[in-house]
Amino acid sequence: MTHLSDVIMNFMSPVFQLIVTGLNTLSILVLIWGVVISGYDFIKTECTQPDHVRAARHNNFIRNFLGSYILLSLEILIAADIIESIVNPTFEDILRLAAVVVIRTVISFFLHREIQEALDEEEHNQEERQKIQRKLR
Repeated sequence: MTHLSDVIMNFMSPVFQLIVTGLNTLSILVLIWGVVISGYDFIKTECTQPDHVRAARHNNFIRNFLGSYILLSLEILIAADIIESIVNPTFEDILRLAAVVVIRTVISFFLHREIQEALDEEEHNQEERQKIQRKLR
């Protein structure tokens, strides 16, 4: 006699596989979209910005912008891996998921920290510019 949970899992397994495939595809699309936008912005900046210092600062912003898309893509991949490990819970899959989650979490942590530092620096620079403008008035 089969258990109801086995019947449900056998019925839902193809649906979960489609969801995992969809999430993996979405992750790739998010990453490609971020690369396209960042690449376009980089080319536009290089072609229009005569001041190399400002161009370099803007390139840092572009790099951090791309990093945010990389982070989002990694988070989507982690969600897909979790679903896949729930559907196919072999010990090897669980170990692989654990390793992937640790690696992606470390990457996400450092990318997030770098993005936050760049945003804080940009906010500080903006405040300094406002102070200078107030003094000139």
